[in-house]
Amino acid sequence: MIERLLKTESLDHHGLVASQCQEVKLAQRIDKRLKNDPRRLVSAGTAVVAMILNGLGFTNRRLYLTHQFFENKPIEKLLGPGLEASQINDDALGDALDKIAEYGASRLFGEVAFEIALEKELLSEQQHVDTTSFSVHGRYNVDDVAEVIEITEGYSKARRPDLKQVILSMVVNGKASLPIWMEPCDGNASDKVTLPETIARVEKFCEQLKLEDRSKWVADSGLYASGKLLSQNSYLWLSRVPETVKEAKALVKIDSEEISWKVQENGYKIAPFKSTYGGIEQRWLLVFSQQAYEREKKTLDKKLKQQEEELNKKLWHLGVHPFGCEQDGLLEVKKLKKAYPLFVIENEIEVLEKHGKRGRPKVQEQKQVSGYRLKATAVRDEAAIKKILHAKGRFILATNDLDTTHYPDERLLEEYKEQQKVENGFRFLKDPWFMVDSIFLKSPKRIEALMMVMTLCLFIYNLTQYQLRASLRAAQETLPNQLGKPIQNPTLRWIFQLMEGIAVVKFYEGPRGIAKEIISNLNPVRQKIIRLFGLQACEIYQISVEIGGM
Repeated sequence: MIERLLKTESLDHHGLVASQCQEVKLAQRIDKRLKNDPRRLVSAGTAVVAMILNGLGFTNRRLYLTHQFFENKPIEKLLGPGLEASQINDDALGDALDKIAEYGASRLFGEVAFEIALEKELLSEQQHVDTTSFSVHGRYNVDDVAEVIEITEGYSKARRPDLKQVILSMVVNGKASLPIWMEPCDGNASDKVTLPETIARVEKFCEQLKLEDRSKWVADSGLYASGKLLSQNSYLWLSRVPETVKEAKALVKIDSEEISWKVQENGYKIAPFKSTYGGIEQRWLLVFSQQAYEREKKTLDKKLKQQEEELNKKLWHLGVHPFGCEQDGLLEVKKLKKAYPLFVIENEIEVLEKHGKRGRPKVQEQKQVSGYRLKATAVRDEAAIKKILHAKGRFILATNDLDTTHYPDERLLEEYKEQQKVENGFRFLKDPWFMVDSIFLKSPKRIEALMMVMTLCLFIYNLTQYQLRASLRAAQETLPNQLGKPIQNPTLRWIFQLMEGIAVVKFYEGPRGIAKEIISNLNPVRQKIIRLFGLQACEIYQISVEIGGM
């Protein structure tokens, strides 16, 4: 009797991720740069793709458990023929990370990301740069490499000051929001140092690639505050001006009636000014956001209410307990006026008198001063509050591009608002369901390499999401959102959820091995998604490229 066996492997959305990695030849691009040891069954490029599949699996499984991730997956479909889950082990992954670190994590990522972005024609002149921090757990080994990052305490953007950390500097470019440069930095690195250094390295890298288009750098106030931005005019920049600049501090407080506002969409108003701050001729744009104003006003109102309650309690306590001398009471009032500048405190000192002895006083006996009682009331200083409200909802943008014809004021605001592309990327990397929201590796050089792999995950995710949406528009097709309504801009995370439940079912018959293999749970919506991804995806999921094809 012939023994028949059945095995099921989870394919879900992983075939979509694998198809994108295959379509852009990610493993081949990496292997071309990292010399592979022929004794290794898993090349560095294949190991990186394996880590990306793990990262975009959204299973919150740590790096060293990657082999577990593949135990119930059709690994040959995802990574190539002849591979087994046990081969995606610590040695294979560690070797890949070491090779990345040896080559240079930033260099490798930049070469691969720029190469793909240029081929896809997805680069634009705007380069958005920002930094974030990642916490590091446990002890770690210090590598004998001078250039390795220093893992140490620093300002924690993740609000974990109790942990050591590393900093990631990232550049995002184009309509697909592709990260095209990443740079691991010391845990205590400052934006004032990191951002200009990142820009300088990317500018030099672009020169080596012989890119003709001149970049325009967009960043938050850390870049402007560095001073290096103002002393170098070799590139165009757009930055938020920190309000620590005296000239900016005065500008945001100007009364609205004195400003010639130009009304924009979505509750924005702008007003242009000129500045020569730092000895550099530049354009300043005062921006008012109604949404930001309402949010900041609400915060101020909450703070004023809290301070009012605190102040009234303190004044009550001061009135209950007499002072030994008048000056002590006045000194306490002076301290309160300094601590609560948005309140007007009115006070008077009541002299307390009493007879020196107990019992009925004699007819001509004079009362003696026994102390001083403070009587004080507090009301909000509406004039001071009004001045503060003038500055709410306002910020200043600056640029050294003086061409108002080709770069009008409205575009300054539009391009700065796109800075959220970098912030969205950081939120993605810090998602607890992503591969890491904090790092457990013990080697700084491997941490650098892992940060490159993390950023590659973001690159593949954003590229895939952009291409899917572009395919939907080109085909004039839609997909259902969470409410079942047809849309053309689904998030890739939602698409991944729609693909849950797809499996590879393998039928084994005796010693001959697999007798038959089918893909289960392919409904019409899932088949549409697969076809939108193209030929590579269709081959992985074993469906025809054309609808109705055989």
